[in-house]
Amino acid sequence: MFESLSEKLDRSFKVLKGHGHITEINVAETLKEVRKALLDADVSYKIAKQFTEKVKEKALGQNVLNAVSPGQLMIKIVHGDLIELMGGEHEDINIKGSPAVILIAGLQGSGKTTFSAKLANYLKTKKGKRPLLVAGDVYRPAAINQLQVLGGQIGVEVYTEEGSKKPVRIAKNSISHARQKGYDVVIVDTAGRLAVDEQMMDEISRIKEAINPHETLFVVDSMTGQDAVNTARAFHDRLDFDGVVLTKLDGDTRGGAALTIRSVVTKPIKFVGIGEKIEALDVFYPKRMADRILGMGDIVSLVEKAQEQFDEEEAKKLQKKIAKNQFNFNDFLSQIKQIKKMGNVKDLMGMIPGMGKAIKNMDIDDDAFKGIEAIIYSMTTEERENPKVLNGSRRRRIAIGSGSDIQEVNRLIKQFAETRKMMRLMTTGGGKNMAKMMQRMKGMQPR
Repeated sequence: MFESLSEKLDRSFKVLKGHGHITEINVAETLKEVRKALLDADVSYKIAKQFTEKVKEKALGQNVLNAVSPGQLMIKIVHGDLIELMGGEHEDINIKGSPAVILIAGLQGSGKTTFSAKLANYLKTKKGKRPLLVAGDVYRPAAINQLQVLGGQIGVEVYTEEGSKKPVRIAKNSISHARQKGYDVVIVDTAGRLAVDEQMMDEISRIKEAINPHETLFVVDSMTGQDAVNTARAFHDRLDFDGVVLTKLDGDTRGGAALTIRSVVTKPIKFVGIGEKIEALDVFYPKRMADRILGMGDIVSLVEKAQEQFDEEEAKKLQKKIAKNQFNFNDFLSQIKQIKKMGNVKDLMGMIPGMGKAIKNMDIDDDAFKGIEAIIYSMTTEERENPKVLNGSRRRRIAIGSGSDIQEVNRLIKQFAETRKMMRLMTTGGGKNMAKMMQRMKGMQPR
């Protein structure tokens, strides 16, 4: 996400490279490029101009320390102002209530129904809640069916009233149903249109008035750029919603909506959709997003994703196996499965500081581990548990069985052996061996 914007901002900071101090001339040149980058990202001219003027005022008012280059100082100022532009502090969703009622609004095609299911899954798996999904889009049978299918996948009940065309009554009845069945969150999906119209606005307003939700979320397709901002303004004028959800951010290389929607409607972005999978939903943190835009990575989010898949008991067992040099291909498969659950591999790698630029032109998809898994699945139980038995004839058989070259099989086995050595070194030798390992890795770096 934001690849194009990140690249252009990085290029703009290079204007200051080699300058020993900040002047009005070199700041103006840099900010001209920054403004162009923001406009190309579909940020409105007014906001791009206000942003760069604010940065200019701060930059010219500061002296450059000997330890900090003008370019680094400019990045620091832009970073702070980007965070402020996107809302400053993270604001959580309000799920206090018995039950807490969440109303979902937005245009048709924005991803409301999918988001409703993703939110239910998020609240169930990460917040320990018992959510109820409500099919309030009575005009599109496909929307009801879609919600039922998604609800079935995550084990969440979907409340419907077959044949009813009265969304206000359905929403009110669903809350009574939730109280009777002990659900603590009600998520009401609503109908949309292809464009903002009075009939839709009147209906969603009446639903909100009838159920008095604790949280009203406006869902918008981030790929629509400034149209997303204009639609948000129209909905906000009628609904006074509590937060914004940006969907399809993984496919948006411009990101103007994410940067400016907060300043237009003065309501926080609370979630971003980053893929088709039901787990592909991220809580929005302005600082983390600014870090990613400026190529600083997002280690906090990466660690959080890892912790979600982390099983303490399994980790202890694994540590013992590593220490005894018993880590095998079954354990390796298990680790791959956990990594895959964390999300898109390229996005995960992009969260590591400095990796964004390195992988921007690399084609890394969700099947990045497919070849490795095919090779391991072509091994016998004995071969997976004891890699030492993998002689030449066994390797040839595995290559044929997995549709790989013998070189690929040899490479995987060699890399596995090196990884196992390194893991054992880290586990058994403490700081002394860690230092040795770091020295070894340093020697492997290209000069």
